[in-house]
Amino acid sequence: MKITYITADGTETVVEAREGDSVMQVAIANDIDGIIGECGGSMMCATCHCYVDDAWAEKTGPQNDGESDLLDCAASETKPTSRLSCQIKMRPELDGLVVHLPETQL
Repeated sequence: MKITYITADGTETVVEAREGDSVMQVAIANDIDGIIGECGGSMMCATCHCYVDDAWAEKTGPQNDGESDLLDCAASETKPTSRLSCQIKMRPELDGLVVHLPETQL
């Protein structure tokens, strides 16, 4: 499975992902600039904030319980497609997922 990360300046990086891995875990394992994940994916910070590409928003589903509260603390503007990347788990139907990264996480 593949994920495309697009930074705020438009740089695209495509990486391989395994089923069950979170979008945050894959980003950190592949040194993607723009995802920090300070809490390690325990949904205690908002440093893995991302914007799901409009074409993928329905497939990734709505924000999980508590996710919107943390996104209120995000350093960058939140949008309707804002998600915590630690909460998006890869599954076959997300092969090819595209996420956009905010300008800053801190």
